[in-house]
Amino acid sequence: MSQFSTKERLLSAAEQMFAEHGFAATSLRQLTASADVNIAAVNYHFGSKENLITEVFRRRFDELSERRLTLLREAIQRDPLDLQAILSAFIVPAMQIGMEGEGAAFVRVVARAYAEKNERLRQFLSDNYGHVLREFARAIQHCLPALPKQDLYWRLDYIAGALTYAMADFGLIRRQPGVSEQEHCALAADNLLRFAVAGLRAPPAAG
Repeated sequence: MSQFSTKERLLSAAEQMFAEHGFAATSLRQLTASADVNIAAVNYHFGSKENLITEVFRRRFDELSERRLTLLREAIQRDPLDLQAILSAFIVPAMQIGMEGEGAAFVRVVARAYAEKNERLRQFLSDNYGHVLREFARAIQHCLPALPKQDLYWRLDYIAGALTYAMADFGLIRRQPGVSEQEHCALAADNLLRFAVAGLRAPPAAG
């Protein structure tokens, strides 16, 4: 088995097990048994379980961030005041993750990250991907110059939370018979996008 395949097997097994059992409840012994490798492989490739957790996120979020930023730049180039196109660049790539191979498991891992208070993971995500949200915030602020910055960041937090909820398919709406996964995802993204645009355009809180 090559080093590359060993590392990928560990990442895939970790993603699946973290999705099913959470971070704290998944032991290295369970994880390595699932990946069919020995515990030394975890130390060799990642150094620790905590580093393995962050690499599970890095594997997906690097690509997601690049997609989002590419679409954001394209939207701004077409029309820097098109709020819907800017938000679409943030929402649609994330919604598409669940349709991509092992992506459904990663969506559940993201939901676990919100539910479990792992400060190290939160700091990792902030340090490595916070710039993406800041770029979107700048673009949205340009569209809505009268919206106070604090209100903007509150609303972006709400949108990110709603997006995670929609990605994990936790809500009341279920895919209808005869509707493909792609169609259901597109419908969910469209509804969330319209909701987010309306929320951002709402008047600032009084006082």
